[in-house]
Amino acid sequence: MLDVQNKVHDETKQGEVFAPFALDTNQYHKRFYIESYGCAMNFSDSEIVASILQGEGFGATKNFEEADLILINTCSIREKAELTIRKRLTEFRATKNKNGTLIGVLGCMAERLKSKLLEEEKLVDMVIGPDAYRSLPGLIEEAETGQKAVNVLLSRDETYADISPVRLDSNGVCAFVSIMRGCNNMCSFCVVPFTRGRERSRDAYSIVAEAKDLFDRGYREVTLLGQNVDSYYWIDEQKDETTTFAKLLEKVALISSDLRVRFSTSHPKDITDEVLFTMAKYENICNYIHLPVQSGSTRVLQLMNRTYTREWYIAKVNRIREILPDAGLSTDIITGFCTETEEDHRDTYTLMEYCKYDLAYMYYYSERPGTLAERRYEDDVPEEVKKKRLQEIIDLHRIHSLESMQRDVNKTFKVLIEGNSKKSDAHWFGRTGHNKVVIFPKENYPLQKGHYVTVHVNRCTAGTLFGEIVK
Repeated sequence: MLDVQNKVHDETKQGEVFAPFALDTNQYHKRFYIESYGCAMNFSDSEIVASILQGEGFGATKNFEEADLILINTCSIREKAELTIRKRLTEFRATKNKNGTLIGVLGCMAERLKSKLLEEEKLVDMVIGPDAYRSLPGLIEEAETGQKAVNVLLSRDETYADISPVRLDSNGVCAFVSIMRGCNNMCSFCVVPFTRGRERSRDAYSIVAEAKDLFDRGYREVTLLGQNVDSYYWIDEQKDETTTFAKLLEKVALISSDLRVRFSTSHPKDITDEVLFTMAKYENICNYIHLPVQSGSTRVLQLMNRTYTREWYIAKVNRIREILPDAGLSTDIITGFCTETEEDHRDTYTLMEYCKYDLAYMYYYSERPGTLAERRYEDDVPEEVKKKRLQEIIDLHRIHSLESMQRDVNKTFKVLIEGNSKKSDAHWFGRTGHNKVVIFPKENYPLQKGHYVTVHVNRCTAGTLFGEIVK
C-alpha cells in the first residue's frame, strides 16, 4: 500500500488528498477540503465522502483557507496520529474564526473523542463515524444553524456499494476498491472492531462493476481493500451462490488481462490455498502478499489474540512459497507489547531472519484507549526498551530489504508506469508485480502513464530498483 521501504511504518504520516477535477464555480456553489490519515481504507472512505459532497453541490479545493467545509478523516491506531490531527484541527480553527468555515471530523477518532472535540476543546462542528457518511448533507445543514452535528452510529450492513467514489489525488492508473467493512478479529491491541464495527462484505456484482468501470476509464491497477480481505464472503440469495475471496479475485482478474489486481490486508488465519492457487493461475493478480505477523513469540501472540502460533505462521509462509515460489512478502511488526521479554523479542528477530520480508511496517506498541489490551494488561515495557527493540528489527529488515532488491538486479520485469519520477521528469516511475518501485529513463519511447513496459534492472538501493527499457 505504501511505497516507502526500510522505514518505520508511520501510520500518522499526513496524506492530504484532493479531487483531481478542477473546481468549476458555475457547477459547484460551495467548496470542500479534505485530508486523510492512516490506512488505505481511510483514503477510500474519503473518496466516498467526496462523491456524496459533489452530489450536494460541493467542489474540491486544494486550499483549506478558501473552503466552506473542512473535513479531516482520522486515524486512531497510533497515539502520534491523534496528536497530529489535533494540531491540524487547531490550525483549521483559525480559518473558521475568520471565514465561518465548518469543520468536521470523520472516521476512527469520531466515536471515542466526540465529546472532547465538540464540547471541551471546541475544535469541530461535526463528528461523523465511518458508517454515517450518507447523513453528511443533513449534518451540514444542522451545523450551519450553529448546532453541533453528530452521527457515530455503527451499521451491520452499510457497505456504500451503490456510491461511485470520486478518485482523489489520483494518478489515473491505480485505484482502491473497498470490498468489505469492519472486522470480527478482536486483536487485543486494535481499535478497529470498536471504530468500524462488525465485518460485512459488499456484493460481488458492485465490486466487479466498479473495477470494470475503472478499467474502462483508463485505470490499470485496482487494490481490493478490507480489514481482512480473505474473510470476504457474500451470498447471492437469488442464485443461491456463494462468492469467497478467491472467487472474487478471479472475477476481477477476468475483467482484462491488462488490469492488475492487488489486495490488502490478509490475516494469516484466513488466507487459503484456494486464494494462493488463484493467484498462481492469473498473471495479472500481483504476486505479492501482505501478511502481518505482529510478533514472533507465541506467548505474545496469544496475549494479542492473534489466534495462531509462531510455528503455524511459519508453516503458512512455507505454504505460500511452495505455491508461489517468487511471491513478495511484507508484514507488520509491533515491538514492546505488554510483558514482552527479551526472549520474546529474540523470537521476533529470528522469525524475521527466517521469513526475510521484502517490506515491513514496524512500530513500537502504543496503548489505545478502549482496546482489550488497555483493559486487560499493563503497558509495562519502558519506552526506551521499546525503541531499542524497534531499532534492532529495523536494522535487520534493512539488510533483508537490500538483499531482496539485489536479487532482482540483472533481471527483467513487467512494469506498470504510474507517472514521472519524483526526482526527474526525464524518468518514469512504476512498480513490478512484487510491489517494488522501479525508476527508468523515458528515452524516446512513445509511452505514457498506464502503459506496461519491460524493464531490465541494472542497479538498486535498499528501496528502489533502477533499470532501462528493453528495446
